[in-house]
Amino acid sequence: MTGRDHRKSGRGATGNALSGRFNLPERHDEGDWIDARDLIDGEAAAPRTEVTVEHPRTIITRNQSPDIPFDRSINPYRGCEHGCVYCYARPSHAYLDLSPGLDFETRLFAKPEAAILLRKELAKPGYQVRPIAFGTNTDPYQPVERDWRITRDCLEVLAACRHPVTITTKSDRILRDLDLLADMASANLAAVAISVTTLDPKIAHTLEPRAPRPDKRLAAIRALSDAGVPVFASISPIIPGITDHEIEAILAAVAKAGAKGSFYIPIRLPLEVSGIFQDWLDMHFPDRASKVMAIIRSLRDGQDNDSRFFGRMQGSGVWADLIRTRFRIASRQHGLDRHDIKLDCSQFAAPRPDSPQLSLF
Repeated sequence: MTGRDHRKSGRGATGNALSGRFNLPERHDEGDWIDARDLIDGEAAAPRTEVTVEHPRTIITRNQSPDIPFDRSINPYRGCEHGCVYCYARPSHAYLDLSPGLDFETRLFAKPEAAILLRKELAKPGYQVRPIAFGTNTDPYQPVERDWRITRDCLEVLAACRHPVTITTKSDRILRDLDLLADMASANLAAVAISVTTLDPKIAHTLEPRAPRPDKRLAAIRALSDAGVPVFASISPIIPGITDHEIEAILAAVAKAGAKGSFYIPIRLPLEVSGIFQDWLDMHFPDRASKVMAIIRSLRDGQDNDSRFFGRMQGSGVWADLIRTRFRIASRQHGLDRHDIKLDCSQFAAPRPDSPQLSLF
């Protein structure tokens, strides 16, 4: 474990170390007032969240990965305040000269011009319509969305253009945009996946410290379903020895809440995520940390992580087969064995490109 001990700070990572990939120094909390509080109260203050405005040239990210069911996505934010200790997006912060640890959770980047850029990209001649995915890297409804409303702005553009969209989130904050999503869903233009990793609030509190409680996510599934929005449950990641015993219970709960289907991914530990996760295990589950890592390595061909296409999403070996079999049986039992999302791409009406010249039509 590196840096200060943040077990009481409401953050996921225990430190701010870097792997040395870019020869960057370890980062620590800064400020005399933090040191003073540490001396007086006996614990470090929670790191503060900082948001920096980013001005990208484009907002739609393209990918050609054969094991991912979308070819384009939008991430309104870099970094994620939810602080999920297992988040595979953490290493992306290293490219910003920041730590995948606490920096990822506290030093965020917002893209307030996202909706403007989106409108311009959709207006380009020859644009080919495919569903745009939100929540593929960081959560579009993390706490800062309350004030920045960048996800909402983008949804308004997509709704006006009748462009299909999928959203993956852990947050019931998505219900703020239920008006847009319900209208789009009625035309088969929107689908949502709610991530439910555990039903145990104690595990959730340390595993995903600033994400909404499990019961709030189940309530969001119910509200979305009642409004006619097709909602799926993402049981991701499944963590052997920590959450895998809950597979059947989670699937029963999301089915009762109104989910139409479900899918899962075994835990992935790319690059710096492995060290961050192992620090978390040592702090919260010291009695089983070595056993958990041994099972994870058995899932990943003896390594902490397997980055190969398809293998990274499924795992291999006896443990992977066991998880897959249990998940399939429980999904079938609860009517959740549907995981295909087919949205309508034929209704799209491109926005008019920004121009001082009036249209002739």
